[in-house]
Amino acid sequence: MRWLKWHVFFGGLTWWLAAGVAPAADEAWSSAPPVAGGKIVFRVVTAEDENAQAAGKAAAESLQKAMAGVPLRAVIVSECFEDQENKQKLFKAIASVLPEQIIVGGATYGSLTQAGCTDADSVCLLGIGGDGIGVSAALVTALGTAKLTFETDRAKIERLLHDAGAKLAGKLRRTDQDRLLVLLADAHAPKHQALVEGVQKVVGARFPITGGCVNKNAGQTFVYFAGAMHGDAAVALMLSGDFRVALAGRQAKENDKVLSTAQHSAAEALAAVQGKPLAALAFDCAGRRSKLKKIEEELAAMQRAIGKELPLFGCYCAGEMGPVDAPDEKPGALCGGAGWHVMFTVLAAP
Repeated sequence: MRWLKWHVFFGGLTWWLAAGVAPAADEAWSSAPPVAGGKIVFRVVTAEDENAQAAGKAAAESLQKAMAGVPLRAVIVSECFEDQENKQKLFKAIASVLPEQIIVGGATYGSLTQAGCTDADSVCLLGIGGDGIGVSAALVTALGTAKLTFETDRAKIERLLHDAGAKLAGKLRRTDQDRLLVLLADAHAPKHQALVEGVQKVVGARFPITGGCVNKNAGQTFVYFAGAMHGDAAVALMLSGDFRVALAGRQAKENDKVLSTAQHSAAEALAAVQGKPLAALAFDCAGRRSKLKKIEEELAAMQRAIGKELPLFGCYCAGEMGPVDAPDEKPGALCGGAGWHVMFTVLAAP
C-alpha cells in the first residue's frame, strides 16, 4: 500500500495527516500504523440546528478546535436529519472543514454525549486522533437484504450477510495490535446477527466488536464512508494500538430497567478495563429510549458510573452489536447482534 502525506489547512493551521489510502474502488483505507508510546486522543462534539449545513459546519469546527492540533485518524458521525437533501448538505459542510476521506458513520435516531441527549436536527462527531492509534476502514455495498424480511427470507438473509460480513472484515488491514472493531450497518435487528457472524469468520469469535444499525425508517437508512452516502451497506473500522478495551451489554424494555442497565453496563465496562480511561462508546437501542419517562435520565445513569468528564460517544440505533444479554446468546462468541440493548465500551491507556 502506498503511504501518502496530506497537507490540510484548517482555519490557518497546517495539519499533516499521514494516511495509507487504497484506491477508491477497493472501498477501504487505512491510516498509518500506530506508533508505540504515541498519543491517543478521542473528542466528542455535537451541534443542533434546523439548518443542516450550519449544524455540519459548527460541529466540524468544534471538533477541529477540540482536537487542539492533534491529527485526526478518523471521524465517526451520528446524524439525525430528515431527507437525503439535508443529509447531503450536512456532509458537504463537515467535509468543508475536515478531510472527507476519513469521515464514516450513519443515520441514527439521535445521540447521547456528556453534553446531553439529542434527536431531530442534530449531529454528533467522534474524533479519533494521534499517532498512537491506527484505523483501518472498509465498506461493503449491495448487501441485498434491505427489502427482505426475517420472517419470510431468513435463510437468504443469513447467507447474504454471512458473506458480506466476511468480505467486509477481509478488506481491513490486520495487525497484532488490533483491539476493537466498530460496525455500522443498514441491517436492522434481527438481521445484523448474521452480519456479525460473517465478520467473526475472519476476526474470530472472541474478538471485541461493537456498533449499531442505522435508522430503519424509509429514506433514512444511510451509512457513510469517505463522506459518501450508501444504503443497503455496512462499514467497519478496526482500531489498533497500545490501548485496552472492555465491553458490556445489557437488555431492557421498561423505564426502571433501562436506567439500571445503562448504569450497570457502564460500570461493568469501566471496572473491567485496566489503565487510564480514554473514551466510552454507547450504542443504544431507540426502543429503550422510547420506554423512558425522561430520556436524559439514561445518560444520567451512565454518568453515575463513568462521571461527566470521560469523552462519551453514544447513538440510538435500530439494533446493536456487542456482548448479548440473553439466554440464547451464541455459545463461544464474545459479541453478537441484538435489540433492546445498550452496548457499552470503554477504551483505556495501559
